[in-house]
Amino acid sequence: QVQLVESGGGLVQAGGSLRLSCAASGLTFSNYAMGWFRQAPGKEREFVAVISWRGYSTSYAADSVKGRFTISRDDAKNTVYLQMNSLKPEDTAVYYCAASPLRLATKIEDFGSWGQGTQVTVSS
Repeated sequence: QVQLVESGGGLVQAGGSLRLSCAASGLTFSNYAMGWFRQAPGKEREFVAVISWRGYSTSYAADSVKGRFTISRDDAKNTVYLQMNSLKPEDTAVYYCAASPLRLATKIEDFGSWGQGTQVTVSS
């Protein structure tokens, strides 16, 4: 059974940084693309970033996070990270980790396993 457990969320002031972690179990981690999505109150879940199998490539949501967020993975620890810098109040959301058997994916429907989410709140 695949389990994804996010951690690292919290309350931070605008301009601050947070690093989210997602620990995975029950899957051959290096064979999965790992993604981060977020969902703000009253809004649909949206793609944030993805890293391919073995970290060969990455992709980010255009404009909204590119240049501020960095996704990385440590296959030895079965963990994927999201480093978030220069946070803005509009980054406030529940952040979800997800796993896809595809080499690289950005669509929600391509991810079959999801974590429970971690709350990120950015105050102005």
